[in-house]
Amino acid sequence: MSRMKSRYKAVIYDCDGVILDSIESNYVFYNRIMGFLGRPEIDRSNSEAQRVLHTYSFGDVMNYFFAGDRQQEEALSFAKTIRYRDLMPYMRMEDGFVSALDQLKGHTSLAICTNRASSMEMIIEDFGLAGYFEFIMTASQVTHPKPHPEPLLKVLEHFDIAPEEALFVGDGEVDMQAARSAGVPFISYKSHLPALARIQHHAEIVQHVFTPV
Repeated sequence: MSRMKSRYKAVIYDCDGVILDSIESNYVFYNRIMGFLGRPEIDRSNSEAQRVLHTYSFGDVMNYFFAGDRQQEEALSFAKTIRYRDLMPYMRMEDGFVSALDQLKGHTSLAICTNRASSMEMIIEDFGLAGYFEFIMTASQVTHPKPHPEPLLKVLEHFDIAPEEALFVGDGEVDMQAARSAGVPFISYKSHLPALARIQHHAEIVQHVFTPV
C-alpha cells in the first residue's frame, strides 16, 4: 500500500451487520424480553421486525415493539438487566474485517458510527479491535440516532472534514438514509441498497478507498 493513496480522509463503519454478524444475538436479547413478559418469541420470518431489531437504536426498537403498550416500562426495566457478556456467544466478526483495517490503518482515519448505545467499548476489547479506531460514535452520544444524519455529522465534525472526504460502510436502510442526508458517500455491505458501491467481503473496500500515486 506504500504506493497507494486514500481517496478519503476517513472511513466510517457501522457495527451490526458490518463489523459483527450479530443478528442472532439481537434475537436472543429481544426474545428474552418477550419471554419475561410471557409473550411469544419474535417471528423470524417477519422481515420487517428483523430489519428493525437489526438496524435501529435500542430506543427505536423498543418503541417499535412496545409503543403504547401497558408493559412498556416493565420491558425497558428488564432489558437493562440483560448483560452484554451473555450475548457474546451469539456474535462473530465478519470475515476479513481486521485484514481490511490493517490495510487501511495509517492511510486514512478509521471510525465507527453505530446505533448501539452502551456496548461498543466491550466489543472493541473482546474482538481485539483496540487501536484501530480514532473515533466511535454511538446512539448514546446523539439526540437523534440513524437514520438521522446527526451521528455522521458529529463524526465529520470530530475529524474536521467535509462530507465528501469520508466514506461510510453500512448494511441497513438507516445507514443509507443517514449517509444520504449527511452527504457522505455510502458503500453497501452485503445488501442491495443504492450506493456508491456494493461489496460482499471486506477485502473489496480497498479498491474503493485507494488510488495509485
